[in-house]
Amino acid sequence: MKIGVPKEIKIKEKRVGLVPESVAELVHDGHRVLVEAAAGEGIGKSDEAYAEAGATIVPTAAEIFATADMIVKVKEPQPAECAMLRSGQILFTYLHLAPDPEQTQSLIASDCVAIAYETVTSPRGGLPLLSPMSEVAGRMSVQAGAHCLEGTAGGSGILLGGVPGVEPAKVVVLGAGVAGSHAIEMAVGAGAEVVALERNPERLRSLDTQYGGRVKNVFSTKAAIERHVVDADLVIGTVLIPGASAPKLISRDLVSRMKTGSAIVDVAVDQGGCAETTRPTTHDDPTFIVDGVVHYCVANMPGGVARTSTYALNHATLEYARKLAACGLDALKDDPHFLNGLNIYRGAVTYEAVARDLGLDYLNPNQALTLRQAV
Repeated sequence: MKIGVPKEIKIKEKRVGLVPESVAELVHDGHRVLVEAAAGEGIGKSDEAYAEAGATIVPTAAEIFATADMIVKVKEPQPAECAMLRSGQILFTYLHLAPDPEQTQSLIASDCVAIAYETVTSPRGGLPLLSPMSEVAGRMSVQAGAHCLEGTAGGSGILLGGVPGVEPAKVVVLGAGVAGSHAIEMAVGAGAEVVALERNPERLRSLDTQYGGRVKNVFSTKAAIERHVVDADLVIGTVLIPGASAPKLISRDLVSRMKTGSAIVDVAVDQGGCAETTRPTTHDDPTFIVDGVVHYCVANMPGGVARTSTYALNHATLEYARKLAACGLDALKDDPHFLNGLNIYRGAVTYEAVARDLGLDYLNPNQALTLRQAV
């Protein structure tokens, strides 16, 4: 198979779909890997490093999209990239389609086969290709939130961990999944007062065992969210419904009742965000203020630590990329958990939550693959 790795073009996105070590594995398997010139410069990997791994360096993304059987990326394709996708071409990347009707329509129109990292599941029900970036984003959320609380960023001038004799900041984490648990760990380590709101009793018990009372664990209800958010210095939203739009847990009214100079870091922004006031921002211009509350809503947060993020992602995605390269779409047919990653198939939406949230027709992915075999 010809596998193409274009340079990411989203604003300040420095990650890359494959690192040289992953390229070497695919080349060893007998595949040809095309890498756009300078694709790895954001993680400190030169074209020479890719060439030594066996890649063919090509000058433009257009050449990659025109010749590759499968495109491996990190972020969702931008409009210019969607326009280059070909009928039947496999796209393997993060998509986050539910809050993005324009991208969804572009992928439908391209007649490509789009497989989303974020909806591939594991036998235990986890999200193995989303988890690495959730870990990074969870940890970064506390760093970003600490900066947002500084007076120079529009915050109230509170140090996250306080100092002896001065109270620390109150950090409220909505959701204690992968991103939330990493945010909690970082906030505790920084010395903040931490409140975790979660609906899974087992997660609450696990946090209680792990932190021995250093984290206030609260069963998440509308009333509990309001009580703790209005009193928070920093709110970190991490709630996720796989493949679907994030629930709006923080209303516009609730934001208006938060303390002036407090902050919201919405890790769920890729899925539309869990605050009604959320709108996607970039690393170039990461924050905005609503009713005196600083909002940090960078849609590619892990791109800020591109080297760490790229390697963490490759460690998770490589084996799936190898299966696709070796077996094509039969790799999905033989693995129902991998099949859950199929979001768009040749003009049809094959992920139910995306179809529901966008009001589009849904085609069962097994049926889609069956139709392919019948053609």
